[in-house]
Amino acid sequence: MNSRIRTLSVILAILASPFASQAADTLEARLRPLIDGFKGKVAIAVKHLDTGETFLWHENDPMPTASLIKFPVMIEAYRQAEAGKIDLAKTIRLKPEDKVPGSGILTYHFSDGATFPLRDAVHLMIVYSDNTATNLVVDAIGILSTAKAMEAMGFPNTKLNSKVFRRDTSVFPERSKEFGLGSTTALDMLRLCEALHRKTLVSKSASEEMLKHMLACDDKDKFPRFLPSGTKLAFKTGSVDGTRTAAGILTTGRGPVAICVLSTGHEDGRYVTDNAGNRLCADVAKAVYDAFPPEPKP
Repeated sequence: MNSRIRTLSVILAILASPFASQAADTLEARLRPLIDGFKGKVAIAVKHLDTGETFLWHENDPMPTASLIKFPVMIEAYRQAEAGKIDLAKTIRLKPEDKVPGSGILTYHFSDGATFPLRDAVHLMIVYSDNTATNLVVDAIGILSTAKAMEAMGFPNTKLNSKVFRRDTSVFPERSKEFGLGSTTALDMLRLCEALHRKTLVSKSASEEMLKHMLACDDKDKFPRFLPSGTKLAFKTGSVDGTRTAAGILTTGRGPVAICVLSTGHEDGRYVTDNAGNRLCADVAKAVYDAFPPEPKP
C-alpha cells in the first residue's frame, strides 16, 4: 500500500469513527447560528478555563456595557481596600440626593438616612444591580479610578464614564455619547473573569469575596434562564434600551468556563424576559453548557 492510499485509509477511518461527530460538535458550530440569527451587533468570548478551548467573535470591539461595568467598579473597590485607600467596613449614610431611578432596592425600599457598610453597597451593586448603591461606591473610589485601574491592568477599553443616571458627572463626555454608562470588550471581560476564577484579582481573599457577590446575582433572564437548576454561575449583567450584556464564570459538567456576551443595536428595547438580547445571552449560556457535558462513566 503506497503512502497516498495509507493516508486516505486513515482519513476514512477517522471519519467513520464516533469521534468525528464530536469533532464537528464545536463551540463554533453551536454559537455561530445564534450569532447569525441575531439582528444587532454581537461580541462573544468563551474560554474553558481548564482545557483552554476558546471561541471568540468580535472580541476586541468596544461595546456598551450598561450595568456590566459594575463588575470592574467592584474590582477597583477591592483594589483600593487592599491598598488601604478605602475601608469596606466603613458605615455610609444614604441621603435623599443619592437616590437615582432604575434597578435596585435602595431608592425604593430604604429610608433617607439609612446607614450600612460600604461592603453592603458593593453587594447591592452586583446582586441587584442597584444604581444608587453603585453611585455610593463610585463616590468612595472616585469616578476616574476604575478606568485608570483597568488601563493599568491592560484593559484600556474598559471604562466607567459617569455615575449612573448622572451624565453630568461624565469624565469621558464623548464616550458617554457613544457608549452610555461604560464600555468594554468581550475579551476584556473574559480575561477579568478568568483572573477572578484563578483568584489573581487583587488577592485570594478579595477574589473569594467578589465571587460570593457574583454568585448571588439575581438576573434570571440572561445566563441562568435555560440552565439546569442549581448550576453554579458567578456573573454580572447589564440592560439598557437596545443593549444587553452578561459576563461570568459558568461551571459545566467538565469544569469552569469564562463567558461574555455583549449585544447592542437591536431594536428590541423591551424590559421583558424575552427581550432579544436577553434571549441571546440565555441561548449562548445553554449552548456553552451543553458543549461540555460530564465525562461518560466507565
